[in-house]
Order: sequence, then C-alpha cells, then structure tokens
Amino acid sequence: MGVRKIRLRYGQGEVAFSLRDEQVFFEVVGREYPAIADVPGAIRSALERPIDSPPLQELLRPTDKVAITVSDITRSWQRMDLVMPHLLETTARAGIPDENVSILVVVGSHRLNTREEIELLCGKEVCRRLNVVNHDARDLENMVYLGKTSRGTEVSINRVVAEADRIILTGGIIYHYMVGYGGGRKSVIPGFSSIRTIQQNHLWAMGRELGSGSNRNARSGKTRGNECHEDMMEIAGFIQPDFIVNVVPNADGDYAGIFAGNWVSAWQEGTKLVDEIYGVEIPGTADIVIASAGGFPKDINLYQAGKTMDNASYAVKKGGVVIVVSECPDILEPPEFPQWFQHPSNLEMERALRANFTIPGWVAWKEVECGEIATYIMVTRPENADLVGKAGIMPVATMEEALAEAYKRCGTKTPRIALMPQGANTLPILRAKP
Repeated sequence: MGVRKIRLRYGQGEVAFSLRDEQVFFEVVGREYPAIADVPGAIRSALERPIDSPPLQELLRPTDKVAITVSDITRSWQRMDLVMPHLLETTARAGIPDENVSILVVVGSHRLNTREEIELLCGKEVCRRLNVVNHDARDLENMVYLGKTSRGTEVSINRVVAEADRIILTGGIIYHYMVGYGGGRKSVIPGFSSIRTIQQNHLWAMGRELGSGSNRNARSGKTRGNECHEDMMEIAGFIQPDFIVNVVPNADGDYAGIFAGNWVSAWQEGTKLVDEIYGVEIPGTADIVIASAGGFPKDINLYQAGKTMDNASYAVKKGGVVIVVSECPDILEPPEFPQWFQHPSNLEMERALRANFTIPGWVAWKEVECGEIATYIMVTRPENADLVGKAGIMPVATMEEALAEAYKRCGTKTPRIALMPQGANTLPILRAKP
C-alpha cells in the first residue's frame, strides 16, 4: 500500500501533501502538446495560408482603413505583441499607410487599460507607429447602432470598427464557462460592443425566470444550444470580420496552435485543439476533488478562482467536497466583485444580477451556485477568510485542515479523490456509458 506525494501550485509557491495510492480515483491533466518551435514562421504561414480565406494581403487595398483588435491586459497570455509586427508588415506590403491602421484594445466591460499595459499587449514599437486606443463600452456617443438580433439584442459597436473598411480580430481560445470557448466572436461581443449590447446578450447566460439561476446551456465546451453564444455569433455576423488570428496555448502557456482566416471556421478549428488538449475524460465523479488553478496569476483573486471552481464541479459527485488551492493575494479585486456577496439571500443576489448584469456579478453568482453542488473548501491566506466565507466557501489556512474537513463532510469513510493540478484550464468530461 503505497503513499503518493502531491505538490500543487499555490501563488508563486506550492502546497504539498500525501494520499494513499488507492484513494486517488483519477487525475485531470491536460494532454502534453509541443510548443510551436518557430513562432514567427508559424505566424507568417498562418497569414499566407489561412483557413477558408484568401491570404490576408490579398484582402487589403491601399486605400483601406483597417481596424485591428487586441484583447485587454487580462488576456496578456495571448502574446499579441508577437503577432502585431507581422500584421503590420502585411498591411504595409498591401500599400496601406500606418495612419490608416488603428488598433482597438477590446476591453468589453472591463476597465480601460493603462498606456504601460497597452505597450505590453502590442509592443512599444507598434504603439509608437500606430493609433492605439481603448474601447470604452460606456461611451455611448462613440457607438454606432446596427440593429437587433433575432433574440432582441440591440447591437451597437465602437465607431472605429464601424467606420473601418477591413476588420481583423486577434485573440486566444481556451474554455469559457459562459459561452463554451473564448476567442473568435468574443472580440466583437463583449470586445468592442456597447455596455447595453453586452448586458442584453449576457442575460442569456441566466435561466428564463427569476429563481431559475444560470442557464444550464451556458457552460464550458458547449456552443450548440447555448443561447448566449448563438446570440454572440449573430452579433458578430452584423460586422462580418474580414480576418481572424487566434492562438491556443499548451499547458505551459506557449503557443500550441495559430489559427488564421475566416472568422467562423478558423476559430472552430482552434476550439478542436482546445478540446484535444484540455478536455479530459473521467471515469466517474469523485467524493473529493482537490483542485489548483495552477498558481499565479491564475489564483490571484477569488474572481479568477471561479474558473477552477466551475471546472471542479464537473468532477465531483452531488453532495461531495471540493478543495480549491488558491492564494488570492488580491482578494478584493476587481472592486465590484466583493459587493455581490452583500445581498441577504441568493434570490436577492439573482434579482440584482438580472436588473444590472455584469461579469463580476455573474462570476460571483456562479461561485454561489457551486455551493449547491458540493461543499467548497478553499486553502488560502488567513486574511481572505471573511470574503471567502461570504461566498459560501469554507476558508482554511492549510491543506491538513482542508483534508480533515473534507473527510468529515464527503459522506463516506473511504472517499475516492480526484486531483486537478491545472484546474483553471482543464474540463472534466464524464465518460459516456457503453
């Protein structure tokens, strides 16, 4: 009867503990996938031999006004500073002067990015050459109205994009626990859409009636029948982006794939690689799930920990226990997030979210809903205990405390335990019965 020593990332360090071999039911680990060795060559190849599209240069004319999007600082892992120089080489070869090219930082409903952050996202030389601006979803005077979707969403977008002749989207694809996957159409909505458009669209992530909670179709890995995603695709269809460059990271954060071309099919090809790397089949549900987001910056705050909490919910049995290892040094960020846990009841929290939908509010709501599936315990800093407790999570300072509580609460004396060392990215998928 062997003992297994386990180390999970926690902030800049790690936590260590031991389990008996027979306790470990399964481990959810992303598939090893090689990093692209020649990134500049791969970018050039993607632009010259795109998916379901002519090469980018053939789409451009010397007189075109071009808008290029880049995701905000919360998506800096995409490393678009590596991609931007190649895009600008292409616009220059097409005869388009720099003054006709604008880069829009598509923050959605997030805060505006600082100049230093924009330089990190795009590169200092790119910022020196071009007009790079933040999208401001609340600047309604700078929006252009395009009409309504079939679901009634009023579509207004940033004027920089509306007045462009050519629109190029950049971004990255990972699982997204509201609309299936990131990337693609998300550069449009929430990317450069108005706050009204964002709120109306994102309400489709909730059930139809007060008290029904989240829409069960709004989940990681699901697009078909996901009303929020389908409405997003319709919104992006108003714009019909001309070209897309999306990347998929491997488990180490390096480029695993670069997908360029048609804004729908190139993105869809990227989602297949996400499934291949991060969709992990499991044999059943566990009594106890122990999950780490993967360390800093994925566990920088409780807001970010929501992705790991949600992924872990697919691996735990109803009424089981989830232990989340999350240091959360910036526990109160973003500032709006902690306020959502002040409501006197879950029903009042849901009512407030439906009245004024925000992403921080939805993340807070999803964390509260996780507590309806299992008991959540978080190994975190002692000073985080108050907010973690308000979120319906049991705060503890050590893994020893967490395991002791989990063994008491899991409902069995011989618990089957699942490990999720890459909990922020990996999606447990229950194996279909033969």
